[in-house]
Amino acid sequence: MTTRTARIATALLGGTAALITLAAPAAAAPSAATAGRVDVTAQRLVLDPTDRGYVGTLTATVTNRRPTATWVSLVVTEPAGASFTTIEPGGGCFYTRLVENRLVIGCGGEQIEAGKSLTFRLGFHVWTTARSYPMVANGGRIEVVPDGAAAASDATGFTTLFRSTTGSLRKPRPYVQAVDTDLGIRGSAVTLTPQPDGTLLGRMPVTVRYGNDAPTFALNVAAALPAGVQVDHIEPQDMPSFPYGFSVPGGRFVPGEERTFDVFLRAPVGTPAGELGTGSLTVTGGYFYGADDPQDVDPSDNTTSFPVTAAAAS
Repeated sequence: MTTRTARIATALLGGTAALITLAAPAAAAPSAATAGRVDVTAQRLVLDPTDRGYVGTLTATVTNRRPTATWVSLVVTEPAGASFTTIEPGGGCFYTRLVENRLVIGCGGEQIEAGKSLTFRLGFHVWTTARSYPMVANGGRIEVVPDGAAAASDATGFTTLFRSTTGSLRKPRPYVQAVDTDLGIRGSAVTLTPQPDGTLLGRMPVTVRYGNDAPTFALNVAAALPAGVQVDHIEPQDMPSFPYGFSVPGGRFVPGEERTFDVFLRAPVGTPAGELGTGSLTVTGGYFYGADDPQDVDPSDNTTSFPVTAAAAS
């Protein structure tokens, strides 16, 4: 999600059709070990650098060796946390668990006719800084589960290569993704001014920084405010906000990115002029719904405090 929401991949293995002739030995027929299987194969995944991380598509092929058409679903273990984006064809993806801080994702597939193969295209986006040298990540995995089966009928691993900014794939170094986030947030004093309806409203610019490539789908901000004061809204706003919290707008961050937006605070009718107290905002990362929020390398800058003042009516 997560989202932050869900994904999966699969691969296709060419079916072996037994061609029977008078001279063909009996061993040419499908063996008991392969009859009725649904198989998967995958190519390596090559990610290309962009100004917002690395992107690429994995090709996976599934072959139905059963005598009848079969629906399949796919399970993918990401090569990097929070990197899976799309599957075509197929869909209806959901997160199931974490493996070494990488998501395992299940997706509905398609029906494959008997003896036929279907190729799936799986999109990935790793939100890390593009390097001048190539990198490699192992641990990506694809499983195929036939309809009605309790377990995968076949699985395959795949290698992920990160192309360097110069285009090279030679002599890659291991890619090591951060686990703990490195977040920071800054606010400032805010003054609430009377509005035509008698309430008071004030705008406070807030800056959030994302320091590394630890996987998260969203940054959530919890507000602790003086009595009666609440978050009214933020601008720009792409997710709902609540009286005591909101999500940072603009989607995923790349390492080192800072983003500034406006937080609007409101106080009720009858709020007296003067100092109302001190408020604070605390930012945390949101990743897999079944696990605790990621820890931060330096929690001291995850909270910003600020005075809140109510202006007198003019």
